Amino acid sequence: MTNSEYIEINRYKLIDPWAWALILESKSTGERVYYVSEAPMSDLEKSIYGRIMKIIEWEIKPYKGGKDSSISYDLIREYFIDQVRRIVRVYSIKLGAVTRGVDWHKILYYLLRDTVGYGPLEPLMRDPYIEDISCDGVGKPVYIWHQMYESMPTNIRFNSDEELDSIVLKLAHIAGKHISVAFPIVDAILPGGHRLAATFKREISVGGSSFTIRKFREKPLSIVDLIIQRSINSLIAGYLWLLVEYKMPGIIMGVTGSGKTTMLNAIATLLRPNIKVVTIEDTPELRLTLENWVQLVSRPSYSLTGSKIGEVTLYDLVKVSLRYRPDVIIVGEIRGEEAYVLFQAIATGHGGLTTAHAESIYALVRRLTSPPMNIPQNYIPLM
Repeated sequence: MTNSEYIEINRYKLIDPWAWALILESKSTGERVYYVSEAPMSDLEKSIYGRIMKIIEWEIKPYKGGKDSSISYDLIREYFIDQVRRIVRVYSIKLGAVTRGVDWHKILYYLLRDTVGYGPLEPLMRDPYIEDISCDGVGKPVYIWHQMYESMPTNIRFNSDEELDSIVLKLAHIAGKHISVAFPIVDAILPGGHRLAATFKREISVGGSSFTIRKFREKPLSIVDLIIQRSINSLIAGYLWLLVEYKMPGIIMGVTGSGKTTMLNAIATLLRPNIKVVTIEDTPELRLTLENWVQLVSRPSYSLTGSKIGEVTLYDLVKVSLRYRPDVIIVGEIRGEEAYVLFQAIATGHGGLTTAHAESIYALVRRLTSPPMNIPQNYIPLM
């Protein structure tokens, strides 16, 4: 990639002053590329970085802030950052005159990026305009979905199996999950609510390890935001509000990445503040402002042998939610037998909202009435 091939159409800070995002456009094809520009280290700085990384491995002790198993990732991260800064401070003084001209702040940036951060993905995770980050295999560019420029390749690549395997292991570790050759798939939530799906090595992915990170917005879009963005108009928004006011059930359908969960969350914000709401999800993506809100999340099995010991499914949660005497039940997505229980609840007078993958109303009805949902045809008008 050379300056003669591309023109710069946008630039903004990601991590001041170390990382910038450049949006480049090919002069010949018009293809856009997302270019991460990070402050380069000199040979001496790289040498010091390598030495301190080895010192970190030996000197930093495991976090011992308490015996509570629910200690947050943020607490451990802050502890680790303090320890890294302490080591850098000590060794910058010891090396003193030998390291004149060395930018210790830059070295600290790379140390924190590669230890408590997301490594080379850290600038992408810090970009508020990026919605999805994905890598399809070894030697392939990391792709992102940008709010303004949509899908673009980046200049970040993992050129060996070791590099890509290492970043997938790191992502799984940050999410508190296990991934290995024996269990090569992980579906987890990263700190901040970002959703991770990854595969490990070439066991099931021919091109090597792969991953997708669906970034979670800190502030979910409201119905007003959707109107401003022209996703819907004010008349449709008013109609949806009227339906929600009278607890009319509904399914939001669409293809992958079309904004079903975003729309569901926006509609849910129109619910009356004093009603009882139960949400049921595989991964906690909904963010409501209601006080009388019970948030239920499914749980995978504890077993490593394929049995279902300890597993709690959406079906189990929808059944138990009826004991909470909810005014409205919200299921993040229906795709199995939990759909039948939800329709039963709606038939008895509960409000219900959910999403489903379908490209048309006809495809949706076919999915609902076919295994594994098996909704009776006469129940379909309930939604």
